[in-house]
Amino acid sequence: MRLFVGLELPAEVKQRLAMLARAGLPGARWVAPENYHVTLRFIGETPAHRAEEIDLGLAALTARRFPLAIGGIGTFAKGGRPTSVWVGVERNEALERLQAKVETALQRIGLEPERRRFSPHITLARLDNPVEQRLAAFVQANNLFRIEAVPVGHFTLFSSQPGKEQPLYTPEVEYALA
Repeated sequence: MRLFVGLELPAEVKQRLAMLARAGLPGARWVAPENYHVTLRFIGETPAHRAEEIDLGLAALTARRFPLAIGGIGTFAKGGRPTSVWVGVERNEALERLQAKVETALQRIGLEPERRRFSPHITLARLDNPVEQRLAAFVQANNLFRIEAVPVGHFTLFSSQPGKEQPLYTPEVEYALA
């Protein structure tokens, strides 16, 4: 199983985010709205016995509910070439604490530490040779995009399976927040 830990988004938020994709952007492969999420920790390929350990480790976590504010548009790049378009997630202490607790729980069961710095976001599109001027115009036109804070009452262990067009993300286990 290919696993990751994340935050599911309400349907209304997914609909608002999907409206951004209607703008059209040459070179963009838009993420399906049902796949919008905030990744807390990517785990990767995992044997079944290890998935059970991960579930037990995550189930033992305690954290408080919190609001999640979404806003701003940006891009990630590799080697100076833009690779994806994202909507930002405003950092807050409760989100940072939850992510740190997930990371600690996974390390305690023997997973290697995450090397990348936590950068909360929602991926909207993957980019293949985008037209730089169009990409810059899209980001500039949408950089004030905001969604009112939504309550986060749980986090989720997802599995990811390859699909013809896009991967299929399946919520495997939800873990309630207090």
